[in-house]
Amino acid sequence: MASFDIVSKVDVQALDNAVNVTTKEIGNRFDFKGNHIVIDLNRKEFKINIEVEDEMKMRQLIDVLISRAHKQGIAPQAFDQSKEPYQSGKLIKQEISVRNGLKQEDAKKIVKLIKESGLKVQASINDDLVRVTGKKIDDLQEVIQASKGWGLEIPLQYENMRS
Repeated sequence: MASFDIVSKVDVQALDNAVNVTTKEIGNRFDFKGNHIVIDLNRKEFKINIEVEDEMKMRQLIDVLISRAHKQGIAPQAFDQSKEPYQSGKLIKQEISVRNGLKQEDAKKIVKLIKESGLKVQASINDDLVRVTGKKIDDLQEVIQASKGWGLEIPLQYENMRS
C-alpha cells in the first residue's frame, strides 16, 4: 500500500529568518526612520507581536513581513490576521498568529473532500496530519492535484510519500 501525509507546517527557522529580514529592511527604510517599531516572534506559540505608531505603518510592516516570509517558503495563508490592531497609549499593537499544524475541523474537511472525490484511497486523521493510503501511487498523485484546487485557505504540504 502506498501512502503519504497531508500536513500544514511552518519551519520555525524560516519564520525567524523572515522576521529578522523584515526588521532589518524596516530599519533601513526612510519612511520608518526614527519611529518606534517592535517586531517580536514568540517561537513556542508561533505568534508575532507588532508595535508601531500608526495604522499605515502597521499595514506596510505586515505587507513587508508577508512578502519576506513568502520568499522564505512560508505561504501567506499561514498568517492569521483575524485579531484587529488595538490602541495602547500612543502605539498601535497587533498579534499575528502563525498557523502551524492542521486543526481538527480542517483535517475533517480534508478527509471529507477526499472521500467526495471518488478516488480509490482511504484517508485517516492522525493528530495534526491526514494520512492518505491507496493501492496505486497514481491515485495518491491525483489526490495531491485535487487538493490544490480545494481552496481551503490553509497552506498544505505533502510528505512521507511511500510506495
